[in-house]
Amino acid sequence: MPTLFHIYFIPVTLGDVVDILLIATATYGVLSIMEGTRARSMLAGLAIILFGALVAYSLNLSTVAWGIQRLGTVWVIAFLVVFQPELRDILTRIGNNKIFRMFSTEPTMRMIDDLVSSAKILSESQVGALIAIQRHVPLDDIVNTGKPIQAKLTPELLATIFAPHTPLHDGGVIVSGEKIISAACEFPMSENPRYRRILGMRHRAGVGLTEHTDAVVIIVSEETGSISLAIRGYLRRQLTTDALKRLLEVILSGEKVK
Repeated sequence: MPTLFHIYFIPVTLGDVVDILLIATATYGVLSIMEGTRARSMLAGLAIILFGALVAYSLNLSTVAWGIQRLGTVWVIAFLVVFQPELRDILTRIGNNKIFRMFSTEPTMRMIDDLVSSAKILSESQVGALIAIQRHVPLDDIVNTGKPIQAKLTPELLATIFAPHTPLHDGGVIVSGEKIISAACEFPMSENPRYRRILGMRHRAGVGLTEHTDAVVIIVSEETGSISLAIRGYLRRQLTTDALKRLLEVILSGEKVK
């Protein structure tokens, strides 16, 4: 392969440039996916150890290199064991990346349509509702506080669950994909003083869940029928069904909501 240029006395070919770009892109992608996780800080520690090993080898410091090599092995094993939940979450994020989701948009759009139709029915009837959409972070602890459903998501079923005086109408529903996982679940209350003064229990519960997880929560007010959406500890209020649909499409496609 022809040489493009030299760095000091080292020839650089087109293959070298492509190789570096691929590694840089992969590294950036991994770090972006790991953003906000504990695993990222430990990976930085592992990178420091590897850099130290390279320096030790280049300076022919055999004892230091031997020690770093052993430490690096222990670090990798500890990384895999201690951060198993985070690594599983990272793999889930990769699978839910926009690039991969291009091939599976139809189920997501069906879920969004069903959720928006449900919100419209509940809003027009002024029936209170609390619907959490599970994303990357598992909601097992919340699911276990309710009653298992494991049924296909439909507007009719959600309307039945939240109908007044039915056994499951109190609490929230957990939705994952096109399934209703659990109903009558207890969500953690938001302790944000801004919301504590102005919101009722249902809205505070919806916001509270999003403060601790990456779930998205749809809230329908029993008093006014207004639709709200909670994400990352923030609440979007007085949404039309069109606005709700647009927000869900943006959020569930992996884009950031500002």
